[in-house]
Amino acid sequence: MPRRNHPRRRDLPTPVEEENVRRGVGGIQQWQDGEWMVRSIFGAAAVKTYRCPGCMQEIRPGVAHVVAWPVDGSGDLTDRRHWHTGCWKARDRRSPAVERSRNAPRYG
Repeated sequence: MPRRNHPRRRDLPTPVEEENVRRGVGGIQQWQDGEWMVRSIFGAAAVKTYRCPGCMQEIRPGVAHVVAWPVDGSGDLTDRRHWHTGCWKARDRRSPAVERSRNAPRYG
């Protein structure tokens, strides 16, 4: 039998699979400040710019990141925060970021 030189055609994803890619992979995580529902967002599914509360830097479209919200909360969309993956993993080891204006003194 001759060898195939072209890739096999994959079946197109179902609408459920497309929705799972868009929404990301989620689960509950236990941290020092309680339980959090955490969802990983793939780069292809990230289409908006967000501000990471860990470092106060922008999460640009196309960058994979994490969305987290408290489990015990009301489930309101305003409780959801988009974090850089590294900032989310390091948040117990860092102090909270403080947003300052451009003219504010850095120290003191």
